[in-house]
Amino acid sequence: MHELSMAEGILKAVIEKSEDNNATEVIEVVVEIGKMVLINPEQIKFLLDVLSEDTIVKGAIFTIEEIPIEIDCPECEYKGKIDDDELDHYAPVVNCPKCGNKRLHITNGKDCIVKNIIIEQED
Repeated sequence: MHELSMAEGILKAVIEKSEDNNATEVIEVVVEIGKMVLINPEQIKFLLDVLSEDTIVKGAIFTIEEIPIEIDCPECEYKGKIDDDELDHYAPVVNCPKCGNKRLHITNGKDCIVKNIIIEQED
């Protein structure tokens, strides 16, 4: 279950950044998760809620934004989004929608990024 380790990593980054900025409370966290990461956003959100208990992040609103997969095909020069609805969770294979080529450059949708943290600070 790599969702658990991903949620732990996200929470650790949020806590570190919040403490670095003298936060008294975390209000909201926005996370971008690429579809190529192949994790369930609802599970991540649930795990973040559970793991944040007894931390500065407890009660924060977690917003998960899914980022579509985009490719650059060197064969036919197609650049753009792909239909990722049929990706196999265990062995994801991405094909160019124009020519079927499997040797692609994935240009977007493979990262997990903490995009924004809204905190409360002492006056």
